Amino acid sequence: MSAQPDRALVPSAPLAPGAAAVLLAQLRVSPRAGTWVSAFEQDWVRALEDSGHSYSLSPLHDVIRAWQASLEVAPAVDAFLASGRDDSDGVDLADILDDGR
Repeated sequence: MSAQPDRALVPSAPLAPGAAAVLLAQLRVSPRAGTWVSAFEQDWVRALEDSGHSYSLSPLHDVIRAWQASLEVAPAVDAFLASGRDDSDGVDLADILDDGR
């Protein structure tokens, strides 16, 4: 038996040194700036603390990538909400997280 994984993991592309500053500038001009900027700053502070404890840049990169993804999908979310489509067929989170009581 081999200890090698079935598939090789593809490393994500390295982030530019100023990626966090660029992202924060984009968040500041977004329609959701009022809530997103403070949320990003809170996530960033936590990631800095985690990074300092782990001696790893992964927490910082994870925050940047998550917020980049949020910015990328925001127009699609806005379009869906503006379309008036019925989203009542969704599943209630309480049903998913039900602990069997």
